[in-house]
Amino acid sequence: MQDLATKFANLTIQSDFIFKKVMSRKRICKHLLEELLQIEIADINYLEAEKTLEPEYTSRGIRLDIIVADDKNTHYNLEMQVKNNKNPETDTYVLPKRSRYYQALLDIDLLQKGQPYDLLPPTFIIFICVFDFFEKGNYVYTFKKCCLENRELELPDEATTMILNTKGTHGDISKDIKSFYDYVNNHIVTTDFTKQIDDEISYLKLDTKVRREFMLMEARLLDERREGKAEGIAEGEANANIATAKRMLAKGCYSLEVIAELTNLSLADVEKLKEEA
Repeated sequence: MQDLATKFANLTIQSDFIFKKVMSRKRICKHLLEELLQIEIADINYLEAEKTLEPEYTSRGIRLDIIVADDKNTHYNLEMQVKNNKNPETDTYVLPKRSRYYQALLDIDLLQKGQPYDLLPPTFIIFICVFDFFEKGNYVYTFKKCCLENRELELPDEATTMILNTKGTHGDISKDIKSFYDYVNNHIVTTDFTKQIDDEISYLKLDTKVRREFMLMEARLLDERREGKAEGIAEGEANANIATAKRMLAKGCYSLEVIAELTNLSLADVEKLKEEA
């Protein structure tokens, strides 16, 4: 528990847990969106913090950090991204298709059964990255669909993806967004906006309920990792036993009963392996 207490005390806004808590404060989230998009927002409503979208039991569910809607029914999904993860099996970065999947499931959730497609509201998927995914130095990378044959022709589906680069060096961003980047990167307070964020984090760390929530969450995650590791070990042992049984069958000098006994497989499983050989 002491290790968890220390971990909690050292949390920064880069932590998903703290990011969600801070962005759940309306004045902070609203100002961040206004400064980023250079628009005025009268009000925002939280649809659900850390919402889980699972359209079908066979689909992969996702956990969205923050989803808000403004007074014009534009919906925003804010996500903190600390690691530029790769899929080890394909050796490709997951962020682009993660954004595609987030957009698809968000749209499904926003459109009720039987409603026409044109009722889909404008959406912004916003990833706040502490790395430069495209390595071009931009503060912000904004994506909309355009026609390859005519780059000036844009598909008006009102879906926008923004990848923010807190390590950026150039582009047109406001003073408060730049100060927000500096705060995310180095915990530096340079404006009233980042002071509000820093004060909010300090307040959260003094809240015993918030600390208890974090510790319970971490304990559950630890249990899940342990269970997953145990399942992985068990699966690995099973695969090894099957491979051993196949080699013994190939030699043809062991009875099925002996193979079952030495590999901890059932006799029925060994018989099935023999049929498949």
